[in-house]
Amino acid sequence: MSALTEWLLGADSLTPHGFCLLWEPGLIWLFAISDGLIALAYFSIPLALVIIGQRRADLVFRPLLWLFAAFILLCGATHWLDVVTLWKPVYGVQGVVKAATAAASLGTSVALWWWLPKFLELPSPDQLRKANAALLESEERLAHAQKMEAIGRLTGGIAHDFNNVLQVVTGSLGVIERQLERARFDQIGASVATIRKATTSASNLIDRLLAFSRRQTLLPRVIEPDRLVVGLEDMLRRTLGAGIELDLRLGRCRRSVLCDPSQLDSALLNLAINARDAMPAGGVLEIATADRRFEADPSDPDVAPGDYVEIAVTDNGAGMSRDVLARAFEPFFTTKPIGRGTGLGLSQIYGFVKQSGGFVRVDSAPDEGTSVRLYLPGRDRPPFEPAAEASAAAPEAPPQGGVTTRGGKTLLVEDQLDVRLQIADTLEEIGCEVIEADDGAAGLKVLESDEKLRLLVTDVGLPDMCGRRLAEAARSTRPDLPILLITGYAGKSLDSLEVASNIEVLRKPFTLDEFAARVRALLARTAAVD
Repeated sequence: MSALTEWLLGADSLTPHGFCLLWEPGLIWLFAISDGLIALAYFSIPLALVIIGQRRADLVFRPLLWLFAAFILLCGATHWLDVVTLWKPVYGVQGVVKAATAAASLGTSVALWWWLPKFLELPSPDQLRKANAALLESEERLAHAQKMEAIGRLTGGIAHDFNNVLQVVTGSLGVIERQLERARFDQIGASVATIRKATTSASNLIDRLLAFSRRQTLLPRVIEPDRLVVGLEDMLRRTLGAGIELDLRLGRCRRSVLCDPSQLDSALLNLAINARDAMPAGGVLEIATADRRFEADPSDPDVAPGDYVEIAVTDNGAGMSRDVLARAFEPFFTTKPIGRGTGLGLSQIYGFVKQSGGFVRVDSAPDEGTSVRLYLPGRDRPPFEPAAEASAAAPEAPPQGGVTTRGGKTLLVEDQLDVRLQIADTLEEIGCEVIEADDGAAGLKVLESDEKLRLLVTDVGLPDMCGRRLAEAARSTRPDLPILLITGYAGKSLDSLEVASNIEVLRKPFTLDEFAARVRALLARTAAVD
């Protein structure tokens, strides 16, 4: 045995610690059990500290945590050796462990006093609560300021565009008045056309604002995305021009979607126009469809789990910077020159997709192009081809001339007098006998009477009883009665409307010719069904 080993483990000339206790069994076992339990506890504490340190990398003063773990572990070792030395006098090993414990305790003590000022700077729970409350308050103020800024920008954009429209209308009316004073009746046609164009622009602006706010009146139908894209192919190619290649990657989508096909058409055309403007020297625009499934993700609460159809529109154009990408969906935000963009295209797309139950994702980087992916809730296709989609894509031409009312009358419910008079005159011109009502209650009395009706035309936004409820009352007592709902803004009142062949929705503003054509088509279709 070497001298070091003899010094550490040699027990021939030493007496066990139990000798000092006169080998009293009660004392021996009291010391042994107590030191054993202390050692066991001391061994478990460093294990807990190690687990905490590994799983919480964000903790402050982690090195001190390791020092405490080492110090407590050595303390446990000294108590374990106290148990051993009761019967075996390995005082050399015990001395080495005590020396290591002294070094660890000294290092821990120095580090603790060194970092004590920083410890005292750490906030108390009460201070944290107050700081969090102040932070929350500042975030609310910032959010409110950002909201007011967005409202101001939105208001400014609306004022700019509508003032332009009003200027066109006001100027054209002035021209018409001068031409009438000079008896130049044949020269007012151009001004009338200009006014009509201005009102169309205003109507499109309203539609885009309602789409952004997710309050537009949608006419959802079950459609096949691949078929819709193929139907748009010619228009897309004309929009893009000869310098941009259109690459359609279809066939991977097996699901249908329920959405307004005209709004989806508009969304794809808007994206194609943006891509064209981003590729002035030419490039490739790719439109691809695919089925996707998303699981619940707490980090992305906007995405509901379920099956979706992805429509990806990707270009290899100029791309967007991170700052521009962060504001891409803001209304009236545009990077295009004045006069070339309203800043409502992407915001309209965002609102339409969200209102349809989906979401939008955009990836872009400077000089790397842009990919806009629309995700709409998918549904399994029926085993047969839906005929409604084909008819929606290519509607039949409405019949011309008068209509046959077969002795029934038309109930017109509209609270705005001027609008009601215009519509009533139009209905009478096409051969309808009109009963007018200025609110929902008056219209309901007619529906509950024995009056024979051939058609119900009602505004949705009535002051006392909305047109949706009036239509439902009509369907309960007169299920085959054709119903035409007209609306300037329906909010969510039409979201769950059950679509039927004898019900149609017409958005304001509309031309009287368009209104007459819709009435003729509705009556002709229901007459054919009868």
